[in-house]
Amino acid sequence: MTKTIHTLTPTAISSAYSLIKPYIHTTPLLTNTTLNNLASTPQSIDALQGTEYEGQTPATPKIRFFFKCENYQRVGAFKARGAFHALLRLIEEVGEEEVRGRGVVTHSSGNHAQALALAAQTLHIPAYIVMPSISTSSKIAGTKGYGAEVIFSGSTSTEREAVVAEVQAKTNAILIPPYDHFDIICGQGTTGLELHSQYAALVAEKPELSVHGSQTGELDAVITPVGGGGLNAGVATFYADKSTKVFGAEPSFEGGDDCRRGLVAGERVTSVKTLTVADGLRTPVGVLNWEVISDANKVAGVYAVTEAQIKAAMRLVLERMKVVVEPSAVVGLAVCLFNEDFRRRVEKEAPQGWDVGVVFSGGNTTVEAIGKLFA
Repeated sequence: MTKTIHTLTPTAISSAYSLIKPYIHTTPLLTNTTLNNLASTPQSIDALQGTEYEGQTPATPKIRFFFKCENYQRVGAFKARGAFHALLRLIEEVGEEEVRGRGVVTHSSGNHAQALALAAQTLHIPAYIVMPSISTSSKIAGTKGYGAEVIFSGSTSTEREAVVAEVQAKTNAILIPPYDHFDIICGQGTTGLELHSQYAALVAEKPELSVHGSQTGELDAVITPVGGGGLNAGVATFYADKSTKVFGAEPSFEGGDDCRRGLVAGERVTSVKTLTVADGLRTPVGVLNWEVISDANKVAGVYAVTEAQIKAAMRLVLERMKVVVEPSAVVGLAVCLFNEDFRRRVEKEAPQGWDVGVVFSGGNTTVEAIGKLFA
């Protein structure tokens, strides 16, 4: 099969799932009444000060959450799906002997780094991982713990890619990019496949969990974080033939909302320099990913939230759900709770409300990092 945007289909996601299922966890789908109630309560008048909605009545959407907990995935993030899929397909295509002889290389701030290191260790392939020197210590330790050789770089994607080129020149290793890659996108899209079937089963058993109060086949919406865009593009690809709307969420800090800004401008933003607390979302959206996300038939919109809103959402998940997440994981929840544009959209499009699937993308943080964040 020639891998192009036209072959990025729900069928391709299903095929990826069949291949990686023996290697990944089926992660849980959780609900939480407290967060449902918070999302369905108008924001305070103060929260709208300084925004275009200052002085207006806050929106009152009705939202029921279904949290897909990829923080419980192997390596603590959804990235294990894409890494296993890309490496298994590579072995199929060029042969195990060649892949083993050359090894694989990638660059990542942490979650894809650990994921490819695990996949390579599992399949007995040498791995070279380029990581920013400011990566979370637990992510560096995790990557080394899976037997990969870690090479440090600067924090921007340009600096990271330059070091990858040096590694390839020395080793002839095969590049498996962190997000801008057909097989990575298909692997990440299996998150949506699981979410879809788990939601249907849960609501069939407990219809009262749905905002519709009865058995319903599909979520009204799914929201995922957007960094490089592999997860969002993959999930949007899976849902392309369904009624569920897919949304993206980004940090606004220092221009971290490159995808949202690109959609407004009508062209992809090619570089990002942000030190947002959502460290997994510091990269620009990939070229292939942009083709999916910029298609309004596949992704219905991308919304941004502030650092304070990300931290507030993370605190709620830690304290109310007792679930350990990293800041990147909660940007989607933060949009639902605090982004007035999104909240008004739900209120306008669905007076009866929406069942919203929120992907918690990962949980790779440390007690020290959490302490520092909330000090």
